Amino acid sequence: MTRYLISKFFYMLLSLFILISATFFLMKAIPGNPFMSEKATSPEIQARLMEQYGLDKPVYVQYFKYLGDIASGDFGISMKKLNQSVTDIIGQTFTVSLKLGFVAIIVSIIVGILLGMLAALYHRRLIDNVAMVLAILGIAVPSFVLASLIQFFFAQQLGWFNVMGFEGPMDYVLPVAALSASPIAFIARLTRSSMLEVLHADYIKTAKAKGLKSITIMFKHVIRNAILPVVTYVGPMAANIITGSVVIERIFGIGGIGKVFVDSITTRDYTMIMGVTIFYGILLMVARFITDIAYGFIDPRIKLTGGKEG
Repeated sequence: MTRYLISKFFYMLLSLFILISATFFLMKAIPGNPFMSEKATSPEIQARLMEQYGLDKPVYVQYFKYLGDIASGDFGISMKKLNQSVTDIIGQTFTVSLKLGFVAIIVSIIVGILLGMLAALYHRRLIDNVAMVLAILGIAVPSFVLASLIQFFFAQQLGWFNVMGFEGPMDYVLPVAALSASPIAFIARLTRSSMLEVLHADYIKTAKAKGLKSITIMFKHVIRNAILPVVTYVGPMAANIITGSVVIERIFGIGGIGKVFVDSITTRDYTMIMGVTIFYGILLMVARFITDIAYGFIDPRIKLTGGKEG
């Protein structure tokens, strides 16, 4: 276990290093600088700003300096928000994205698994067909299209919810629906296909022949074995939902980390772009790591040190 954790941690650091390096050099390859859009700023002041933030130095010098700052836990100061550190901005805005993402994750898992279970138990019947049609629509319709549609009908036309804002409990409904539609569809399809495979397995037939109750078979054998593919998807999905709600936050006027990320790209706020990208990467890596650990608890036959027992 210790050897596995050390190995996994090493690969996480390596992946993070590659992410930082690729993002840094790609960002530097784009023509221009963060202060080109400042129309009222004279060339002399722009030059001073470039010197203040170290942008006048060679790229390789900037790169190694940034690696040193990251190693010490310093993400730098935003180039567009006066005297605000990147760490503070991420901390303030991520709270909003985390609330929205957490609710969307819970809804995605519960609704997705229930739809998948119903589709598998009523295979080739009306419930199965309806569930799979909904799943296909959830995958096919982009989140920003779905968000715009439900915002138009349920907020603007029917007036059931606020068009924008994120203050009361009811303000969660529309953005969560738009954000969780695709994950629900994926989880439902994964649950359905996995349960159908498990339901036709020999050990399930043996359990039925021994006279075990259906509910015992379902919870002790079927769900436990069928849930593994869902766990594989849930880890990255959780990170993607929390950090990938950029468009949804913009549509519903939610001031989360997604809005900050988009604004930093449009204004070429280099330190903010790097900080949020690294933060996103760490979240995704941690989610995958937790997913790997969860395998051992769900199915003891799986060894963290290498595959399944014979």
